[in-house]
Amino acid sequence: MRSDYILQQNVLDEFLWEPSLEAAEIGVSVKNGIVTLSGTVDSISKKNSAERAVKRIKDVKAVAMAIEVVYPSNSRKTDAEIAKAALDALAWNSLVPKDHICIEVENGYITLEGEVEWQYQRNAAKDVVKDLQGVKGIANLIVVKPIPSSFLVKNNILNALHRMANIDAHNIQVLTLDNTIILNGTVRSWRELEQVEHVVWSTPGVSAVINDLEVAYYETVTIR
Repeated sequence: MRSDYILQQNVLDEFLWEPSLEAAEIGVSVKNGIVTLSGTVDSISKKNSAERAVKRIKDVKAVAMAIEVVYPSNSRKTDAEIAKAALDALAWNSLVPKDHICIEVENGYITLEGEVEWQYQRNAAKDVVKDLQGVKGIANLIVVKPIPSSFLVKNNILNALHRMANIDAHNIQVLTLDNTIILNGTVRSWRELEQVEHVVWSTPGVSAVINDLEVAYYETVTIR
């Protein structure tokens, strides 16, 4: 396990590989493997990029986001302007079903509500509006309609996980509660954790996921 100081340096170094980020904008502190990001950025995309960059670093246990999105005065938009831009963006996106999504905007924060059949549609709705000018944050409350039985959903997930060469499915337990999936066990990296989540959300009938997976890092020991 790396020290907090080394972990902090690794995060700062990783930021240099993110062209959208300026290191001076973001403060990084680390305690017991938990990384806290602070400061202000001028877009929600930068905030999300910073979070993704941290999660790529080995030995990061958790990320606390204290970054605030502050737009320059000449780039600020009213809630009505943001709502109109969001509705137009959703209408032009082929992945989002029309008339299934409701939008509410308050102080630059968008709330998405509605019901869709697939998780990729839920994700697409968020992706469409997240980079709009003036958006400070998004609450995605869109619900995925449950379709198959929980037993069939669980079997489909397990089969999919075992098919994936880059996922160690033997250390993952899948539980079902109605159409909610509960994940327990360990994975080898944040990337593997995200891949497991992608597999689960891509399974028809999954309406919610409780991810209790832990990232367990293993050190290689050389016997001389």
